[in-house]
Amino acid sequence: MFNKILIANRGEIALRVIRACKEMGIGSVAVHSTADADAMHVRMADESICIGPPSGTQSYLSIPNIISACEITGAEAIHPGYGFLSENANFVQIVQDHGLTFIGPTADHINMMGDKITAKDTMKKLGVPCVPGSDGGVPTLKDARRIADEMGYPVIVKATAGGGGRGMKLARTADDLEEAFSTARSESKAAFGNDEVYIEKYLTLPRHIEIQVFGDGKGKAVHLGERDCSLQRRHQKVFEESPSPVVDAETRARIGKVCADAVANINYAGAGTIEFLYENGEFFFIEMNTRLQVEHPVTEAVYGVDLVREQIRVAAGLPMSFEQDDLVPDGHAIEVRINAEKLPEFRPSPGKITQFHAPGGLGVRMDSHIYDGYSIPPYYDSLIAKLIVHAPDRSAALARLNRSLDELVVDGIDTTTPLHRALLEEPDILSGDYDIHWLEKWLETYR
Repeated sequence: MFNKILIANRGEIALRVIRACKEMGIGSVAVHSTADADAMHVRMADESICIGPPSGTQSYLSIPNIISACEITGAEAIHPGYGFLSENANFVQIVQDHGLTFIGPTADHINMMGDKITAKDTMKKLGVPCVPGSDGGVPTLKDARRIADEMGYPVIVKATAGGGGRGMKLARTADDLEEAFSTARSESKAAFGNDEVYIEKYLTLPRHIEIQVFGDGKGKAVHLGERDCSLQRRHQKVFEESPSPVVDAETRARIGKVCADAVANINYAGAGTIEFLYENGEFFFIEMNTRLQVEHPVTEAVYGVDLVREQIRVAAGLPMSFEQDDLVPDGHAIEVRINAEKLPEFRPSPGKITQFHAPGGLGVRMDSHIYDGYSIPPYYDSLIAKLIVHAPDRSAALARLNRSLDELVVDGIDTTTPLHRALLEEPDILSGDYDIHWLEKWLETYR
């Protein structure tokens, strides 16, 4: 087992990893920018080291600075959290070249799943159902028109190197295709330095269902059920729950086995998430995230496991601590993301928190790095907290979430808490009758 782990991240996820390290008796090293000198993850870690100025490119994305921090502190392994360098294959290779351990999958697996076309082709070969679409990149508008005509409208044009909704444009009719194609390419070039795009059939009313998988890197893997992440704004998840209101036990076991077998066949190591669009009882693969997800706590609540602890164990060469038969879902969990944003525009709202009170009680978990007097810097993602509730069934979880939101106090800044309170008054949310377009439509009238 490792003696010391460096966490190459910030905010609530850095704090989450530090807590796992402490419970395992492993020393922790926090890295931080000058803007994060007073951050909670810096206070909670056993050691801390500054790696640059506020800009993420000069600090949390600076590979030389992070490697140097390992050498200075004697850390043997790096946990990347999510975001920043967590899915950067070059970073993984450099970590290994310096005799350090990357707590996550191999560079080859990150490359394999980082390119959407390669990922889709790989999953097809492994028996995972995929959305109908082009076999590879679509180089010209003429090719795009031919493929879209054969497939039938609506279609969606996507960046092969995309993520977070960037480089993704919808063409409902043939008249929309030229603009969608050119815009997706230009956005992709600007965001990822790669203007290659591909085309998929656009499903009309799908849900976003993702399967949590975990592999030991030696040909053994399990699944930990599904999360429903259909409530999204601009392709960013807002509200996540497990299990999905529309997936029964038989379906869960079937698609879960398909996913576990797929990652076992490629000797995948650590946590991963296989994301699908789900419509009319069918699953269609869209991408695989080769890291821990923001919404991993709902899976931990339902299955009673610590995914970060398991990541560390597997990276240290130990076997997984559970078998598939051990993973039996218990109850229902919901996570809502609390962002420092001003509604209804969702404008970032950095600033000083004058008062903070986290909700508590049975089945309530609050993952957050904020505290009274903390000043949220304007340089990073606006996520400041994740509120997770767990209860015996969905209706009880919704009631617990409603109560917990009433207890939550974050003064001094604007947050998205009112949005979640409003959602819990909607009949469709209470019944679980929603799809990936529901929130965007609802927000058109939200004030």
